[in-house]
Amino acid sequence: MSTALVTDLTIFILALLVGIEVIGKVPATLHTPLMSATNSIHGIVLAGALLIGVTANNLVGYILAFIASFFAAANVVGGYVVTGRMLKMFRRKAPQESPESLNGQKGVKGLMGKISKAQP
Repeated sequence: MSTALVTDLTIFILALLVGIEVIGKVPATLHTPLMSATNSIHGIVLAGALLIGVTANNLVGYILAFIASFFAAANVVGGYVVTGRMLKMFRRKAPQESPESLNGQKGVKGLMGKISKAQP
């Protein structure tokens, strides 16, 4: 193994450990807003992983680029899914009328009565 590869793997492992430590300290109530804010960071990681894949010239480089691209893409997609779910929780639901509440009658007759009264 070359010295550059050992240095790169050391930096990768240290970054992984720091990331686990930082994420482990985040309370559950802050995780979703932080996840939505870090989607751009994961996009940059994905671009870096693709750059590694382009500049790789051996099998180890290709494998590391593939793994990095896979995890970065999973983070980007997962971040948007979580953000979508979070935003869906805050949408107002339209009030729905039950068939029994339409003009005091049941079913289609109540709906037809309501429509005929609305027209001049």
